[in-house]
Formats: sequence, C-alpha cells, structure tokens
Amino acid sequence: MSQLTPLISGPPRKDTKKSSSAATLVKAEDVATTSVDTLAERFKPKRVTSPRKPKIIPTALETPHPAPPRWQETYDTIKRMRSRIVAPVDTMGCDRAQLKEADPRNQRFSTLISLMLSSQTKDEVTDAAVAKLREAVGGTLSVDAILQADESVISEAICKVGFWRRKTQYIKQAAQKLHDEFGSDVPKTVDELCSLPGVGPKMAFLALQVAWKLNAGIGVDVHVHRITNRLGWHKPPTKTPEETRLNLQSWLPLELHPEINHLLVGFGQTICAPVGPKCDQCELSDGLCPSVRTVTKASSSRSRSKKVTTSASDPDTGAGPKIEVELEEEEHKIAVKTTRRTPPEQVELVKMEDTSP
Repeated sequence: MSQLTPLISGPPRKDTKKSSSAATLVKAEDVATTSVDTLAERFKPKRVTSPRKPKIIPTALETPHPAPPRWQETYDTIKRMRSRIVAPVDTMGCDRAQLKEADPRNQRFSTLISLMLSSQTKDEVTDAAVAKLREAVGGTLSVDAILQADESVISEAICKVGFWRRKTQYIKQAAQKLHDEFGSDVPKTVDELCSLPGVGPKMAFLALQVAWKLNAGIGVDVHVHRITNRLGWHKPPTKTPEETRLNLQSWLPLELHPEINHLLVGFGQTICAPVGPKCDQCELSDGLCPSVRTVTKASSSRSRSKKVTTSASDPDTGAGPKIEVELEEEEHKIAVKTTRRTPPEQVELVKMEDTSP
C-alpha cells in the first residue's frame, strides 16, 4: 500500500495534543452553532402569501365632468356623417369575429380573441389574423382548441399583428385561466376580464357589450381619446384613455355608451385621422370643432413653349417643307397651408405668396 504524500509540508508543530484539542473545540462550536441556526430556520413560520387580487377598475368620478356645450349637436352631426360612410370597423371590427361561430361560448371567446389581437393593429390585419387563427386550430375558435394548439401554430397565424409574440403568450395564458376559473367561458364582469393576461379596460368593456350585451361602461381607444379631445370635450384635456372614459361616463347619457366607440372609431378611420384630418370634408368645421384646420388654396399658372418639328412630305418622293409648330403648355402649382383655428369664431387668414418665378 502506497503512502500518501502530505499536501502541505512544514516545520513540525509544537504541542500537537493541545492544538488538536483546540481545533476539536472550535469544530464543535461551529457544528453546534450551525445546528441551532438550521433548526431555527427550519421551524421559522413561513409567510403565507394570499392570491393576487384583481385590480379594481374605477367606474365613476367623485366629481362629474360637466357636459360640453353643443355636444348633442356635435354627436348628431357625426352620426349623420357616419351613416354615409363605410369604415373598416363596420366590416372588420371585433363584433364580426363571432359571426363565424355557432356555439355561444365560442362566439364570446372569438370576440375576446379579436379584441386581444386588435391592440396596436389595424382592423384589416386583425380580421385576417382571427380568420387565420381559426383555420390553424381546426376551424373553430374555442378555449380547448387554443389549449391544444402549439404556441408556434398560434404565432404563425397571428404574426402580422402588432406585438404578436407577446400576444401569443397572452392568448395561451388567458385560455388556461378561462378553463381553470371560468368554465371555459368569457366572464361577465370588468374586473374578472381585466384579470386575464393581455386584457385591459377598453377590451373588457367592449367584450361585455359585444359578447354579453352588457352596458357596463365605454370602451375608449385611441380614436375616442383623440377625437373627444379635439372636440374640446375635456377640461382640462385628458392624458390617458382611462381619464377620457371616466369623463365621458360622467355626463354622456347611458344609452349612448354602447355605440360611441363604434361611431368615433369609424369617424377617426375615415375623416378625423391622427395625421392629416380631412377637415375640408367634415361638417363639424362650421363652428362645432375648435380644432378645425383651415385649408387655403392658391393656384398660379405659367406658360412655357415647346417646339415640335415635323415634316409634310410627298408620300411618293419624300420631299416637302419642314414645319415647326410651337405648343404652349401650362403648369399649375397649388400652394396649400394649414392653420389651426382658435375656438370658436376666430379664423386665421393666411396670405399666400405668388409661386410664379
């Protein structure tokens, strides 16, 4: 048997017995101390964490916002304009997704899926994604179909919508929660809907209106938020859609709550656009909208000559005089300048400069 070589060599220790005894005492103290700490940690009462409570969505202001002057006239004018316009939301909005389903629970679930996909996405893209997702999971949008589908299948179907990776996770998580806690159906309260991953107040209120025909509040998206602020309906202007919702709910008649989102979304998609609103086509520009943009056009024309040389020759000999014809062409320039009118009567006049050289 081979002898083990010491790892550390050095001079012989003095009083080996004493040193060994001291080391034994130290080790015993360490063991005792460690044991006490371990036991204390082991029997320490664990902190019990309660389940996370869903965030309560406010439904009313402490002090109601006053109704804006002439709001009814403005609302009726928008409604009249919308009756003559077919907007994307009319044919591809969230209320259309349920029409492809026969089972009421699947109708409600498809409405919720359409709303979850619609965030930061145009209606045309959302509508196409819902149709593709339905086909990808077997022809029916149901909670069970989503749970059985692989995430890659869902991602492939919805990859054209904004934030599709995150929405893929939200859809799977929401379907699982609906299965576990709500009997694979869409819940009937705003707070329960907002407890689902990827669902906010706007989606919750619209889901209740479309899926359950419940009038619990106004669904405020970017169109409703933008347009009502342009109309001067909020004093001071609101900074978030939730502020806008609470203001509107405090004075707008209850019977108009379910329709105002659809009305203003279509108006914002076709006339009151975020960039380049068509104020010249809007009936509110005649004193009802304080944010109207005046478009002044000035045209100028100039002429320039163009010489065209041709020949009038004998068809047999090819001989003949050369003829020069001078044609005059006109070039038109349109100068357009937009200004924001200060409410409500004062109009800023713009003097256009001549664009001729």
